[in-house]
Amino acid sequence: MTKLIAALVLTTVISTTAAEFPEIKLWPAGMPEPVVPAEPPEKTERGPDGITRRSNVSQPRLFVHEPPATVTRTGTAVIVVPGGGFGRLADEHEGSDAAAWLAKQGIVAFQLAYRTPTTKHKEPHAGPAQDVQRAVSEVRRRATELKLDAKKIGVLGFSAGGQVALIAATSDRLFPSEANATSHKPDFLLVVYPYKIYDPATKALRADIHLEAGLPPTFIAQAGDDGGSLPQGSTLLYLDLITRKIPAEIHIYEKGGHGFGMRPRPNATGPTDWPLRAADWLRLRGLAAPLP
Repeated sequence: MTKLIAALVLTTVISTTAAEFPEIKLWPAGMPEPVVPAEPPEKTERGPDGITRRSNVSQPRLFVHEPPATVTRTGTAVIVVPGGGFGRLADEHEGSDAAAWLAKQGIVAFQLAYRTPTTKHKEPHAGPAQDVQRAVSEVRRRATELKLDAKKIGVLGFSAGGQVALIAATSDRLFPSEANATSHKPDFLLVVYPYKIYDPATKALRADIHLEAGLPPTFIAQAGDDGGSLPQGSTLLYLDLITRKIPAEIHIYEKGGHGFGMRPRPNATGPTDWPLRAADWLRLRGLAAPLP
């Protein structure tokens, strides 16, 4: 009875918070370890800052945000991976807000609700990285059905989502392959203040970001005064990319702190400027709709 009640509560929470968006379940036949238990049930809560966050995600899935009818579709897809420190998902200002912005660029956005919390797991990023890889592979597999170009599947990761996006993109498949599986590698990548990708002890990028495996064209943005995601990490990532002759662009703003997502902050230009620069970058690569 307890499990039945928990399932009903989970269904209610999911249906009331995301009913307006179609969903794609990532692991309908069951996910690989490490899993997140179904209890306590998933919930969304509005914090003192007025921003809603999601927690206790045991059923990873994608919420599909289609471009408005007035915008030219480009065939591009972007999986949006919010941050949240692996304890919860900041999936409003780093999730649904970003998805709405991408949709206005003619891009189909897939807001990822990855498993969380994973803070007590041996490797907090392990399960979420599986979810990112699965999301890219599944969207690419369904490209024709979703009216997408299978060669224009990208990832946008914020904070912990940026760390996970980099690990997922530079790692071999982290879950058992299936007969109809397609590539889990994104065709392009955007990371915004990626979380703890710099190792102060070695003064290098963290060892589980395998840049020798290759990255696609990459856009990077963050603030110089970010104490949670040090700018040294983004700088080293950019330098490594251009050394390997991988197309890359970086924007480091003097102020802005951490976790601004798509929201402005007083006396800081970065939070409102980076989406403009990212849209320019996407258009230059033929991934976003041209300006009116």
